[in-house]
Amino acid sequence: MAHTDHQTMRRVLRREIAGTIGLLTDEQDFRAMRRYRSFTFDDHATYLQQVETLLKIRASQGNHTSVTLFDPEEYAEFCADSGLDPDTPSSRTRFTAELAVTGPTMLYEGQPLADLVPALVDEAVRQATWEYATTLLARLGACASCGEDIGRAAFTRASGLLVRILDTARPGNRHLVCSVSGAPETLVSVLHADEDDGGATLLDDAEALEFTTLLALGIATRSPGGLVMRTTSPGTTDCIYGWRLRGDGLEPLTAGEVFDAYCTDVESGDLISPESGVDYCVPPDLGDLEQPPGGHQH
Repeated sequence: MAHTDHQTMRRVLRREIAGTIGLLTDEQDFRAMRRYRSFTFDDHATYLQQVETLLKIRASQGNHTSVTLFDPEEYAEFCADSGLDPDTPSSRTRFTAELAVTGPTMLYEGQPLADLVPALVDEAVRQATWEYATTLLARLGACASCGEDIGRAAFTRASGLLVRILDTARPGNRHLVCSVSGAPETLVSVLHADEDDGGATLLDDAEALEFTTLLALGIATRSPGGLVMRTTSPGTTDCIYGWRLRGDGLEPLTAGEVFDAYCTDVESGDLISPESGVDYCVPPDLGDLEQPPGGHQH
């Protein structure tokens, strides 16, 4: 009887253990892991099917499982730094546990793997963009003429601009995209600012931090870039506004410039048919925030 009770308790405890699976999302990463004898899969499609089946089984048993991206190059570096043999399942488990703390993860909630993977990749890109922008801001140091921390001042300014944009926007849900051009590629951040029934703006704190950081980087480095906002509310057409990064602030785009930006394919430069039910609008006035505070030119 006591043995049965112990088994029951262990089953209960197993349901309270949250797990993480490191996922090889693309064929190239999968092939890189096949160099290890202890990695026994030989077909990527079959591997993904088995992962999805395992996720479903764990969910049906009441277990919570997160999924993270498993990068073979990072894994090899991790093993070298930690003195681990990369050709063992225990080393892969150690690395996955590390990813669960430091890397982007997504909770499996019964969604198809085909939907979970793109969302996980997007999350990884978001985190990498924010980390890169934060690093660049920190490296800017202090202004030679006034001693002010350039990155911190730019972040404060970007925060003020974002608040002003949201305060002056049309009521409804807002979708904002900030892009900053630079080497080696253009950085992009997205912010969703929805409105609740009481008219209050709802922001995801992490998303807002990432967005503000990228806008601050564009301001601090005076890089080419811009910000676009789309407002949506019931019973009205969507409205799209745009600004370009200019000096220490944002310069409004004309309705025609917003139309051109939205109706041109970024990759090819080809024209795209305009959406129906969409107005291309002149942005609201951002007021005194258009002027650099204190006249400093970093």
